[in-house]
Amino acid sequence: MRSRSAAFIGGVLADAALGDPPNALHPVVLIGRVAALARRSAPGDPSTRRRYGVTMALAIPASAALLARQAERRWPRWLGGRPVAGAMLLALAASRRTLIARAVEVADAIDAGDLPEARRLLAYHLVSRDTSDLDASEVAGATIESVAENLHDGVIAPWLTFALAGSAGAWGYRATNTLDALWGYHQPFLEELGMGTARLDDLVNFVPARVSAAAICMAAVARGEDAVSAWTVWRRDARHTPSPNAGAPMAAMAGALGVTLTKRDVYRLGEGGRDPGAADIRAACRLADTAALLTAAAVTTALIRGGR
Repeated sequence: MRSRSAAFIGGVLADAALGDPPNALHPVVLIGRVAALARRSAPGDPSTRRRYGVTMALAIPASAALLARQAERRWPRWLGGRPVAGAMLLALAASRRTLIARAVEVADAIDAGDLPEARRLLAYHLVSRDTSDLDASEVAGATIESVAENLHDGVIAPWLTFALAGSAGAWGYRATNTLDALWGYHQPFLEELGMGTARLDDLVNFVPARVSAAAICMAAVARGEDAVSAWTVWRRDARHTPSPNAGAPMAAMAGALGVTLTKRDVYRLGEGGRDPGAADIRAACRLADTAALLTAAAVTTALIRGGR
């Protein structure tokens, strides 16, 4: 078994067993600090800021990729060499266990009748929108949306980029996605600063988002959910979201579960489905886990057959 396939298997297993480290130790926090410094240093002139933003959109992910590559190369052989380093870096780049745990916490709060706590957990861990006036069904829906979207950009996309370009690919992707999460807003200052990273994020997520939606459809088959509806709603509703990519896995999840996912005044996915609840969050987590398992098996097979 080649180095990358061994590292991939190790990284998937490490993430499943350990989840994310504390925020203070997570490399994504460092990327966030670099992004904050870059934002504070941005020029005041809009056109100059746009060029600066494009430069940062390329430079920060390139730096993250280079650092990951160097860390992998310099990892001591007596500690397992490159396969162990690659596994650790992949486990840090993906977040399947943590995603599922956070979603279940919200479901637990809804089941306990503690809507304020469910709103707090949702806002703190999973979404950037204002959750203060969401009802229980809207909280459940937003959590399901987050499970589907983060399956895509927090699990499957890092795995695919690792398969293609090793740790450098996974961390270049993760930096791009983090920048978009911090800068990709329709606000006067960020319109120019975040334009470059938004376009790059759209590009690198095009294939992973659709792989994720297909994986959800396959997981629906495996778990006895409505795979036909998952496919139908994906093809019908994916374009309804502002993001050209996030709608694909979210719509597939809505169809598989038979629920309607609504973001007020923005989109409705799975029109005609029932209002989601805590049980649907748990079902979404099971589907996401199965979709991740199917994807991991496919990636591992491809790496081994390719001798990588």
